Amino acid sequence: MSATPLSGVGLDALESLSPEEIQFLKVLPKTELHAHLNGCVPLKVLRELAEEAGVPLPVVHKPLTEVHEFFGLFPAIYALTTTPNALRRMTRAVLEGFLDNLDDGGCAYLELRSTPKQTSEMTRKEYMCAVLDEVERYPKDRVAFIASIDRRMDEETATEIVEAAIQLKREGRRIVALDLCGDILAGDVDMFVRVLRKGKEAGLEVTVHIAESAQNTPEETLKLLSIPPGRLGHATFLNEEAIAIVMREKIPVEICLSSNLVCNTVKSLEAHHIRQYLQAGHPIAICTDDTLPFRNSIMTEYALLLAKQPLGLELSQSEVEAVAKLANEARFPS
Repeated sequence: MSATPLSGVGLDALESLSPEEIQFLKVLPKTELHAHLNGCVPLKVLRELAEEAGVPLPVVHKPLTEVHEFFGLFPAIYALTTTPNALRRMTRAVLEGFLDNLDDGGCAYLELRSTPKQTSEMTRKEYMCAVLDEVERYPKDRVAFIASIDRRMDEETATEIVEAAIQLKREGRRIVALDLCGDILAGDVDMFVRVLRKGKEAGLEVTVHIAESAQNTPEETLKLLSIPPGRLGHATFLNEEAIAIVMREKIPVEICLSSNLVCNTVKSLEAHHIRQYLQAGHPIAICTDDTLPFRNSIMTEYALLLAKQPLGLELSQSEVEAVAKLANEARFPS
């Protein structure tokens, strides 16, 4: 089911299910809307790329305990995908992991996101084209691409990505949205709002990582909500005013259960903010975030919904089906 060994809370939940419950999750149409390309590369492919490049394998075995530790993994992974061919190879492996194992619980639909990098071998637009080349090998109803802007970028770089994304969309390439991600406390939010609005006005959807930390201010959150985004990533620390806006506007929330628990932004499933959305019938999407460091899969994330407490949320099968339906309805039009 996963090219990277599974472990952690999601695997514990999955292993607690009956064969009938596991079969239910396998055939359930699952939509993945928050998966980062570089964080989902199969461990086998990462090892191969490191061996071929003659460099040490990035440290991906160390257990993560909080969100800031996670960002240290990416530079080493980026260093292995500096050419279009290496990037295509990694993208192909990630897509196969999510999409080519439907009989074993894979995704019916995926929106894969990545931050375009400029290297000595390719421009940021060429980076996007390399990813799109692999995305477009699949039918339109199976996968699309989201271009991410990193919060550590300056306005010139962020604008370059947005303008390239707009051009590619106008050319008919399968890019559906822009994302804001990266170091949760970095960057000029006012600038990112301006840049993302430019993309939205040109026909691209927008999703933003928002309120991931208690250190993200309510003022910042309201600025990001003013874009307005079509979906929200994590949304862990929204205050009452922001929650009221999200509920009123019915903005879908991308929920990454294992990611939140491993990074310690949420203390337990019992305390997880998913509960307020479930109780309100608000649209959510269950997502993996980064399968490599979190050792999860879309199956283990859905297992956390179905498993009995304290291993899971103990939802009924009909409730889990409703969640999957909401996720499918939250996908961006392509």
